[in-house]
Amino acid sequence: MGGIFDIRDLKPLAGPALILAAVVLALANFMAILDTTIANVSVPNIAGGMAVSPSEGTWVITSYSVAEAITVPLTGWLAARFGAIRVFCIAVASFGLCSALCGIAPSLGMLVVFRIMQGLSGGPMMPLSQTLMLRIFPPNQRAAAMGLWSMTAVTGPIVGPLLGGQICDNLSWPWVFYINVPVAALIVFGAIRLLAGRDEPLVRRPVDFVGLGLLVLWVGALQIMLDKGEEVDWFNSPLIVILAVIAAIGFVSFLIWELTIEDPIVNLRLFANRAFAACSGVMALTFGCFFASVVLLPLWLQTSMGYNAGWSGRAMAFQGVLAVTFSPIAAMMSRYVDPRRMVFFGVLTIAGVLAWRSTNTTDVTFMGVGLPQLVLGAGMPFFFIALNSIALGTIPVEQTAAGSGLLNFLRTTAGAFAVSMTTTSWANATSRARVELAGSMHADGPLSQMQAGGLSAAQALGNLDRLVQQQSVMLATNSVFLALSCFTALAAFSIWLAPRPTGPIQAGGGH
Repeated sequence: MGGIFDIRDLKPLAGPALILAAVVLALANFMAILDTTIANVSVPNIAGGMAVSPSEGTWVITSYSVAEAITVPLTGWLAARFGAIRVFCIAVASFGLCSALCGIAPSLGMLVVFRIMQGLSGGPMMPLSQTLMLRIFPPNQRAAAMGLWSMTAVTGPIVGPLLGGQICDNLSWPWVFYINVPVAALIVFGAIRLLAGRDEPLVRRPVDFVGLGLLVLWVGALQIMLDKGEEVDWFNSPLIVILAVIAAIGFVSFLIWELTIEDPIVNLRLFANRAFAACSGVMALTFGCFFASVVLLPLWLQTSMGYNAGWSGRAMAFQGVLAVTFSPIAAMMSRYVDPRRMVFFGVLTIAGVLAWRSTNTTDVTFMGVGLPQLVLGAGMPFFFIALNSIALGTIPVEQTAAGSGLLNFLRTTAGAFAVSMTTTSWANATSRARVELAGSMHADGPLSQMQAGGLSAAQALGNLDRLVQQQSVMLATNSVFLALSCFTALAAFSIWLAPRPTGPIQAGGGH
């Protein structure tokens, strides 16, 4: 299959034009990924402004991720039918418009609707920015291009919480979305000026509407089930049972349809490549756990530890120091070192940090929160860059876009599902810990001691209730981080299911 993504016959850019075009494409990918995390530390502010609970506020995160994941598989068809540059520019412009709408949303329901629209616009931006990056660089520099692209993917989740916290503390949460508008305009202008005329001839490929419908059906049903389950008492609710049945039937039907149709919307046949299949599993499991952790950490800091959005973002930002430092090193090493070893090191580092998090106490200092984030930054580039190198470097060049789209789909859906499951588990674990702690209290215990210290009965009871709640949240947070650590460690060892590369991997085109 030739089509829009065949990069072999296109003349690369050079000089200042190449540098500027690379910056434009990297900025687009950065903006799309940034918006998956910039709202993380803003959830309590958004929830307070909308008069909803923090768990309902997480819909702002999951709705964006699911919508983004759904449009990623459509990218190849859209680019082949209308042109990669045109689709890219329209997607970025729509993203900016939807960002403005998110800022003026009058209710949580409307905000979720606009976030869905924003996610639908952001979906094509990531695979197209990656594919166009490979297109404009000469073959001997494509590994460096992938390193630059991956660096934006690594730094996006880092900068997001820091920027979101500063905006919430110094402006207001709508500005979390407003800042995208001028950036989107700049990207569109740069893409039109620098990339015009670089599209291949258009191809009238059929669109797999049945596959798309089944994809929306099972992903949407499963996400709603995960988001609403805690609120309606899970499978005691007919709604959850119905959603579970729809998700299961839709998923099986989707697999059967996509594996039998000639031109599927999601090329599941890529999983026949053992390296790609192993990398896909590692990507989904690792990124799901990582993304759940970067949502849970600021929620815990702000709802239980007394942090505001700004200080929460600063604690998260420690991750950026070593992530940025090691990204170019990881990109260079991926050409000479067995990338499976790099992935193993990176993912095991993430697992170790999550295990470290499970030992926190309510007396943890700011540096005690930030130091694990610093170490986490050392592992992320080795995981992300090397994994993309294996996955996309071991499939035929004409399937690079399909592979990129599938990896992005797995990453974003895994992140959305993991956030929903983690916040639900966190709430349940907090309730269980509270019951156990309350049951262990004695009549002559802390309550009597507080009253003996001069507090009234009401004051002592209030202090004890806050203490029990804080300790319950702490125990629940630690248990969730430990579970995430175990799943991430499993992902680290799973990379050895991929075959050993037989030579240096070139991004976007085999060995």
